[in-house]
Amino acid sequence: MQHRRLLITFGLLSGLFSAGYGVMFTMLDDFRDNYGISASALGLIVAVGFFSSFFAQVFIAPRADRGHARQLVYLGMLFNVAGLMGMAFSHNAALLMLARIVMGIGAGMAGPAIRRIVILADPDHLGQNIGRILAADVAGFAAGPAISAALTGPFGIAAPFLVLAIASIACLPVITRIRVNETNTADQPKTRFAFDLLRSRAYVGSISLGAAVFLMIGTFDALWVLVLSDLHTSDLIANLGITLFAIPLAVLGPFGGRLAQQLGPFKVGSVGLLIGAAMMFSYGHLPSGIAMFCVAMFHAVNDGITVSASGVAVGLVAPVDRQAGAQGLMGGIQTLAGGVAAIVAGSLYESSGRAAAYTACAVAMVALVAIALACAGRDWGTKPAHETVDQHSAATASG
Repeated sequence: MQHRRLLITFGLLSGLFSAGYGVMFTMLDDFRDNYGISASALGLIVAVGFFSSFFAQVFIAPRADRGHARQLVYLGMLFNVAGLMGMAFSHNAALLMLARIVMGIGAGMAGPAIRRIVILADPDHLGQNIGRILAADVAGFAAGPAISAALTGPFGIAAPFLVLAIASIACLPVITRIRVNETNTADQPKTRFAFDLLRSRAYVGSISLGAAVFLMIGTFDALWVLVLSDLHTSDLIANLGITLFAIPLAVLGPFGGRLAQQLGPFKVGSVGLLIGAAMMFSYGHLPSGIAMFCVAMFHAVNDGITVSASGVAVGLVAPVDRQAGAQGLMGGIQTLAGGVAAIVAGSLYESSGRAAAYTACAVAMVALVAIALACAGRDWGTKPAHETVDQHSAATASG
């Protein structure tokens, strides 16, 4: 019961972070139409949040392994609230970028701490619980369009951001009543950051899979609303596509996590990403927004089953006492990849069209999958052994 309550509470928190991003994502065309912000600037607004999240996940999140997991969740929520308020009342690109930076720092601090808390609370069901956190993230993101649609028309652009800020503040007292296993002083990692984990080929392979996922996400997020708008597709279809895309990820996330843990995360993740790359390539060549919408529904099912594999891989190959740092470094590299993808996608779309933007993403995804498989070697099709964690932990301690 304690595990279930903990999972529900921190899943809700994770979902609130994603809901703020989901609202912002669906309002990019509103920012363009109401504030006169260009497509490339909108891509940069999306990207700077990825970059600030990278900084927080790599340099701040490892403190969760040193007895500060709950504290980082608190601070992350407060930063997120400040960013949401900024998004509500900013009317130009510079201020929107600043608000997005603050939101990114908040998510970067809290996300790895949440994953660490969930993983260590029930390590025997790591894959399923990673999938459940993914499901909560996606459910929050999927709620974004609904929140925007319900509140923006009657109350203005600021309303959905303010509602999420209030909901986040209301959740803070709940965290204080949940027991969190913090690391004892004697068991805290000797290193402040997680860069030494990059000496593990299996870990490098895991984050390569994760980077490929976020190349896809960054490109998809930066272009979806803009491309469908330019193809004269109705706003209803564009927003419905975002919501329906998220449903399979939310429903299938726990199943996908279990599947990755049982069959091997490199096998599940690489197959899913290669299929995803083919889908991304197709978006650049399909004749209409409706055709893109139809393909996206198949894409969503594939992602729902497979995208949690990289997080499961990190959970399996990283030392038990380094989970926040390991998840944070992977998350940082993911967000960096997503930020670069958003900038490149926006620029390529503006200068060369959608075929160039989506094709570039697909090629980069295939390259990262190849790197991941090379790092995994002959064991790419198997579940990483538990000894991998023990051996790497021992090597870290002796080094």
